[in-house]
Amino acid sequence: MVLSGRESLIRLIGKRRRFLPNRHSILSDPIPNPNPNPIHQPQPTTAVHNPQNDVVICPVCSLTLPSDNHRINSHLDLCLSEPKRSSSGTKRKLTQRTLLQLNFTHAPSHSLDSTRQENFQFTEHEENFQFTENDSAIVATESSSLASDSNSNHIDINHHDVIDDKCGIFGVKLETLIVGRRYGDKEEVCVGDTVSLLRDSQNVKDPNAIKVVSADSGCSKFLGYLPRELAQYLSPLIDNYGVVFQGHVTSIPKQSLDAVPIQIMCHRTPDGEIKYEDETFKSLWKNAQHAVESAIKNPSSVKYQINFCIMLQEVLRNNCHLLTEDEKTYMESFTSLSNDSQRLFVRLYTRKGPWFRMSSISYPEILDTQKAVLELAEKEYICSVENGNQLCESDMNDILDVLTVSELREIWSFLLKKSCGHGMKKHDLISSILSTNAGLWTHLSTMILDRTGLCIKISSKAESLIWRIERLFFLNGEQDLSSFLLVDIGKIKYPTYICTILEPIFSNRTNLLAYEEAIEVAQIMDEALDANKTDVVLRCIQIAKSRVSTVLPLQYSTSESVSTFHHLFTAPWVYSKVITLGISFLEQERRYSDAVDLLKWLQNVYTCDVKRGYWTLRLSVDLEHLGYIDESLQVAENGLLDPRVRAGSKMALQRRVLRLGKPPRRWKVPSFSRSVLRKIPEVCVQGRPLNSELGAKNRFYNEEGMQCGVEELALHYYAEEGWQGVHTESGIWLTIFGLLMWDVIYADVPNVFYTRFQNAPLDLGTDSFFTARKSTIESHLQQIRDGMAEEFLIKSWETHNGTSCRGVNWDRHSLDELRAAVTCVGGSCLASFCKLLCEDYRSWSSGMPDLLLWRFCGEYSGEAKLVEVKGPRDRLSEQQRAWLLMLMDCGFTVEVCKVKPL
Repeated sequence: MVLSGRESLIRLIGKRRRFLPNRHSILSDPIPNPNPNPIHQPQPTTAVHNPQNDVVICPVCSLTLPSDNHRINSHLDLCLSEPKRSSSGTKRKLTQRTLLQLNFTHAPSHSLDSTRQENFQFTEHEENFQFTENDSAIVATESSSLASDSNSNHIDINHHDVIDDKCGIFGVKLETLIVGRRYGDKEEVCVGDTVSLLRDSQNVKDPNAIKVVSADSGCSKFLGYLPRELAQYLSPLIDNYGVVFQGHVTSIPKQSLDAVPIQIMCHRTPDGEIKYEDETFKSLWKNAQHAVESAIKNPSSVKYQINFCIMLQEVLRNNCHLLTEDEKTYMESFTSLSNDSQRLFVRLYTRKGPWFRMSSISYPEILDTQKAVLELAEKEYICSVENGNQLCESDMNDILDVLTVSELREIWSFLLKKSCGHGMKKHDLISSILSTNAGLWTHLSTMILDRTGLCIKISSKAESLIWRIERLFFLNGEQDLSSFLLVDIGKIKYPTYICTILEPIFSNRTNLLAYEEAIEVAQIMDEALDANKTDVVLRCIQIAKSRVSTVLPLQYSTSESVSTFHHLFTAPWVYSKVITLGISFLEQERRYSDAVDLLKWLQNVYTCDVKRGYWTLRLSVDLEHLGYIDESLQVAENGLLDPRVRAGSKMALQRRVLRLGKPPRRWKVPSFSRSVLRKIPEVCVQGRPLNSELGAKNRFYNEEGMQCGVEELALHYYAEEGWQGVHTESGIWLTIFGLLMWDVIYADVPNVFYTRFQNAPLDLGTDSFFTARKSTIESHLQQIRDGMAEEFLIKSWETHNGTSCRGVNWDRHSLDELRAAVTCVGGSCLASFCKLLCEDYRSWSSGMPDLLLWRFCGEYSGEAKLVEVKGPRDRLSEQQRAWLLMLMDCGFTVEVCKVKPL
């Protein structure tokens, strides 16, 4: 049985932490009794001890707290650190474009007007930064110039580099490369060969692409391209200012397809220099020079080092209020390390680990590994072990993993005085060695290190802090430094949007630490479920309940805070996920009474959470399991009055009320009965079954004698009636929504875009998405009703093809399929559907019917049908039934196709 909420918890945790600083306290400290009623009416603002209940009243927020010194101090830190609003009720506005704003996307215009410059600026501590891009290298006119020298220099994020405002373009030589040689005409090049630059504006991968062609050949042989980071600045100079570049080859690489070094220079044009004096031209030319200088200083082999420093720099700049002075000093010390040390640390951090054999560490870009290890150890970025006395028991399992299977067999044979073990796997050998050698750790560690030699690992201090840096930078646990690489190699392209940040995600350090500890509890629970440790799972549930009862912020219970995305970055929200998963675990164990207690507690505490529908439904079901039918019915009826109960959960509760509320329990028929009990059209299709095993996926033979599923059988049936279609469930609809509403999704809204690695605004899936863009959405939907849907679709496809957008699958459906579907569905139905997702994306982004069918009635008109396909033993889920009824209300033609065996 799959536990409900497990996948959601895994996405929240993301990449598991190797070092959990609070693991010991979480698993061993006493758990204070949670206060069952954490939210009270305001009390007198003096700290009063209640000897009867052993509680105190917070003098700041009037919350009743257990009389536990640690909890009281933590809560006071939280209250006292909350930011105070000014008398005018306004906050100081911080607007910024993140460091990666233009690294991975192409701006629609190269003109740096005043509005665009405002978005580029980040002002804090009275310093102004003007960022420009160079793939992964960031250049700030008052901030940093990333430098790299394999002998003595290192990447320095504090170096000042000011460019002269005087724009001298003619006669300036730029050292660059011809890249993409495999795409060229395989023309041989020689030193001194003349080359010229030609624009390739039709290039689908890069609209700024610039070809390098041979100027000595009469037919202009195509040699390759200019580097992307330079082409993005030279292309508008060529397009808008008529600048002409020519140059020559300066050296020949060893391999014919390797990058070819060239030197290029701008030649004077008939227009002279008159139009080259405007600020846009100067800015583009300076950026081009920066790109060339950065490419020389930062070779591509150390991009991962540059990316790491970019991440570190931005977090230190934008989240300094969340870090202690020691942490800031420690992370800033990274910039003083040599290139070798920086590169070795990043290499080790991104590997599996945690332990590494020194003898197996070798990277071509790291010249002196031994010296780098010593420097990292001195700065406490790594720790090492080379004799048995230094190795602690807790590291034994991890360090055994660095041994080869043959080495493990040697140790195993020596300890057990046996000469076999050849059939055992590595994991079994390690387990056997540990169980056999319990209590003789020094002897075992000596045997291990005799074979491995010096071993090193990332220190727990660095591990914990870099994990925090990554979390603050990406704002989730699923992305890490590999996201830079995916962008660098063109695997992922993120959309263009403006980051306007008025307030931070975490207002203070206390909130951040509480959030991190909650994620630790979630990870420990996830690990315990994998290892089938019931006692640890139950403890995590108790800890989550205790933490929420003690420190749940009052503002979390208000609809205003929960309707935005900010609650997703709070400890109470994480703990609610832990408890929700715990309830599913208790239900699986048939401990319905414990599950009921937790569900009632959740409903009392989280009064505005989006999961209230699910909790209410489970509470009603579990009460019925216990035989409390009247209470189960009452819970379902009360749940229907809750505005947070929506979609499938609301439909399920309505059907429960109708089923449980029959006379004599209820004599009055609910007003929603007619709507819920509406008949959904059905058709039956017969097929010859391949299997009829209980629990197995239904398989049939089609008319051609080929095996297929029920959906393919239904598609064949409808094709005979002239319908075209696809089996896609929600996929095609989310793609259509993303393409039609692209400009709305990525509209300039404050506090929804914090990083350049987002495929959607942070508030998508919350109520605030619609309210923050209401006028824009309504205007856009009206255009869709008026017949503009196909035009929006084509524009988004051609402009953003391949760009990562939540829900959009560029490879699954062709543009022709999408155009046909949009045309046949019609503007009115599409507008209703898009509005539904705008208002509640979270509830309605799953459960759509299996098939989307369409057929044309003329050249520009047609009809569409949505079909839910069910096999012989399948039935509609409540979410699917809710979707079908909602689609009927929106004007769609829907149908249930039941496949039955012959």
